[in-house]
Amino acid sequence: MLIIPAIDLKGGQCVRLKQGLMDDATVFSTTPGAQAQHWLDQGARRLHVVDLDGAFAGQPKNKAAIREILAAVGEEIPVQLGGGIRDLDTIERALDAGISYVIIGTAAVKNPGFLHDACGAFPGHIIVGLDARDGKVAVDGWSKLTRHDVIDLAKKFEDYGVEGIIYTDIGRDGMLSGFNIEATVKLAQSLRIPVYASGGLSSIADIGALCAVESEGIVGAIAGRAIYDGSIDFAAAQAEADRLGAS
Repeated sequence: MLIIPAIDLKGGQCVRLKQGLMDDATVFSTTPGAQAQHWLDQGARRLHVVDLDGAFAGQPKNKAAIREILAAVGEEIPVQLGGGIRDLDTIERALDAGISYVIIGTAAVKNPGFLHDACGAFPGHIIVGLDARDGKVAVDGWSKLTRHDVIDLAKKFEDYGVEGIIYTDIGRDGMLSGFNIEATVKLAQSLRIPVYASGGLSSIADIGALCAVESEGIVGAIAGRAIYDGSIDFAAAQAEADRLGAS
């Protein structure tokens, strides 16, 4: 089980939001490259980077910060990037810059033809981020709830050839209330591709609960606020996930 530190970028700084609200941001670092190096030193085996400004603007915005992160980790670990990715040229530039996986969220839901083309052009590099509340997919920075069922949409995208799904329960993100294990398992059981849990990680116990259902197809967890405010020691969390995975 991979525990993947999240680096959310807003105005060139590392921040965390509560339930996706841009005006409820807490700054945790003003040096994205140093933050990436910190997680690398703590044993991270992948980084999850989100350009929040890009997500709201519909095009990448924190380019300098992303370059800092890539320079800090080099080729040591893969970096996955989401936020404002709306066309094939943006994907190509990201991959050429050193990003390993591109995360497509709102654009996948609103423009499935684009996602289909992206999977064909860049096989093995496309991950879809599905954010949901009560089983329905949300878009546009969680501001709009659609009628799309998250499982039905995930199955459709699986057929397109996406590499994996990041599933976020938006009612829990940034709230330190634990993963929605039931919903995440239900999604993973419906798919053949890997699922990454996101939203609500608050304790080592949450890691244990997720590892207990790893065999259902849940291969990783995105760690956000809890590893920044000290609720969880990241190195200890990854060590616990490794221990449980080996047992």
